[in-house]
Amino acid sequence: MAAPVLAGLAGTLFPALSNGAEGFRTLAAWPGLPRASALSLGSGLASTALSLFLCITLLAAFYGTGGFTPLRRLLAPLLSVPHAAAALGLAFLIAPSGWIARALSPWATGWTAPPDLLILNDAYGVSLTLGLVAKELPFLLLMALSSLNAAQTDRAMTTASTLGYGRVSGFVLTVLPGLYRQLRLPVYAVLAYAMTSVDMAMILGPTLPPTLSQQVVIWRMVPDLTQQTTAAAGAIWQLTLVLFALFLWRICEGLARHAVTLWATAGLRAPGLDAPARVLARLAASTIGLALCLGLASLALWSIAGDWRFPDALPRSFTLNAWHIALPDLLPATGLTLAIALAATLPALALTLGCLEAETRHGLSATPRAMTLLYLPLVIPQIAFLPGLQTFALMVGAEGTWPAVAATHLVFVLPYVFLSLSQPYRSLDPRLTTVGRALGKTEARIFWTLRLPLLLAPVLTALAIGMAISVGQYLPTLLVGGGRVTTLTTDAVALSSGGNRRVIGSFALLQMLLPALFFGLALALPRLIWRNRRGMLA
Repeated sequence: MAAPVLAGLAGTLFPALSNGAEGFRTLAAWPGLPRASALSLGSGLASTALSLFLCITLLAAFYGTGGFTPLRRLLAPLLSVPHAAAALGLAFLIAPSGWIARALSPWATGWTAPPDLLILNDAYGVSLTLGLVAKELPFLLLMALSSLNAAQTDRAMTTASTLGYGRVSGFVLTVLPGLYRQLRLPVYAVLAYAMTSVDMAMILGPTLPPTLSQQVVIWRMVPDLTQQTTAAAGAIWQLTLVLFALFLWRICEGLARHAVTLWATAGLRAPGLDAPARVLARLAASTIGLALCLGLASLALWSIAGDWRFPDALPRSFTLNAWHIALPDLLPATGLTLAIALAATLPALALTLGCLEAETRHGLSATPRAMTLLYLPLVIPQIAFLPGLQTFALMVGAEGTWPAVAATHLVFVLPYVFLSLSQPYRSLDPRLTTVGRALGKTEARIFWTLRLPLLLAPVLTALAIGMAISVGQYLPTLLVGGGRVTTLTTDAVALSSGGNRRVIGSFALLQMLLPALFFGLALALPRLIWRNRRGMLA
């Protein structure tokens, strides 16, 4: 994973330093640089801190209880929603003419026309920050659940409870230190993504000036070659900001560790924290879940809406005109999106299975250095190395082709597929392998007839996650595709700047339905195949 990232970084750095670092001088002269940098830093740190805080609160308040089961079931559907579709749904919900304002008007607000309020694209990036939290919280929860050992966690919580500690204090003092060590890299990945997201920033973020990563893309897409060095310098500056944010985060980690140590030394049981934590966790989970669901419902409704004037809460008529208008563009975009997703996900799944099988056969284990390399494409901002990869693709004549886009998607799909499949694969009972060997089976036979059938559900889930990640990729498709490879995501984001909500709704809805279809298959196929062997689903 390091090779494409380092090659891309080199391809970005050389243009930035060319002509006596002219790009950096032009970048420094841009008047919007301080504000764009502050927006990137502020929205990234705030959304990551809030997502992590809510993740810990949810786990501390509800992990191991019956109330956590519905939340666990919602994680996969929420994760399958691409960032752009989620952002468009939230935009349709919270805009001055959105569903919330319509539902409250005119009886509660007195508004008979959309109010002149700057909710979307606000200057301080509040909408962008909240949108990032809505998407990153499910990811952190999934990573935390895959890291938690249920038996050890239950034992630790029970011991803390018998000593008089509340649920929250018991979780923070006995479970969180070990959990955070394994959650650290996913948190860094979330921080890097939040600071450099382009698709969500284009839909929810400020515009004057935009976030730094968005401005870099604007410079990159300008046909004027003189802007390319500025874009390269901006990408390097964005990387520097991310490294600075990681440095600040490390300092905060040290302060938090010191605070937890003081808490443990003082012996504070703090049972009074449990009730507020439960209220906050319920409020956060229901608000985020409801906002995403209503936003996506709004997309579906707009795609079939006829006459829908403000302040009507529902359309006065329904029509499929938007789908008829969009169909000539929807069909090829859908086919290409599927082809790229399959071309990226199937190799990622094969590589992951090969790595995990090698671990099992040779008794290997993933070292921290190996995990860091795996996370490298997620921790290094896309905007820092994708321009370099675009340059290399241009040099070899692959720029603007879908195989090149699929190869770039593979860089981002592989870590997620590995992370989703590694825990179930490593948790498989090793006695099964021993029994297979005792019966004279070869390692290959054990893999195909024992491990793979037993892991059918996790393998299909990993496949669905890979497809969802590929479908949601915006920046790799835009840059390496050179604007000539258009997927549902690039079309949906491009349409977001227009005013036709019906067409936007049809593209965003289909973008959301494709990953949902694969998640549905991942749930249904194992139950269909093993309908007479329920034990295989355990």
